[in-house]
Amino acid sequence: MGIPIISNVVNGIKGGVKATLKGTADTGSVLANSVKNIAVTTLKGTGELVVKGVQVPASIVSGAFQGISDIGVSVVKSAKGIVNGTIQGAMDSGISQKDAVQGSVKQAIESAKDLGEDVAEVAVEAVKGAVNGVKQVGGDTIGAAKDAVVAALDAAKDIGGEAVDSVKSALNSSVDGAKEIISEIKK
Repeated sequence: MGIPIISNVVNGIKGGVKATLKGTADTGSVLANSVKNIAVTTLKGTGELVVKGVQVPASIVSGAFQGISDIGVSVVKSAKGIVNGTIQGAMDSGISQKDAVQGSVKQAIESAKDLGEDVAEVAVEAVKGAVNGVKQVGGDTIGAAKDAVVAALDAAKDIGGEAVDSVKSALNSSVDGAKEIISEIKK
């Protein structure tokens, strides 16, 4: 069950990401700041129409993934920067840390599935991007790690099949503290 997406936010982000990154050789270093700035500008432009919560960061991530996919940039390599920038932009715009983290991480994994990418690899990068984005704005990184891992597993459950096991395994081996968080969730 995907998060309802706000199409005018998706389109604004998608256009902004494509315009910013087209012709850029090192997209990785530019991506987090670009997404953050485009997100803040787009959210200001939508005004009160935007429902606060997970829909906003999910819409930002969806638009950014579509934008990078359209210009042929690696989705897996971009996931961390997109989630990082989305969280910074969303939190700067008044969205709670938990909503920003959960909406961003879950949508990153759903977008990866929709684009035929490796959901486990994207889950790892999304969780790392979430923690980094929260750290950049001075938030609670321990809470962010837990919310990000939970969101990644929820997205994997929604996808079904092998996704849960592959995401769990990837997080356990690649994200500091994930093993403990997953053990705690099981209790």
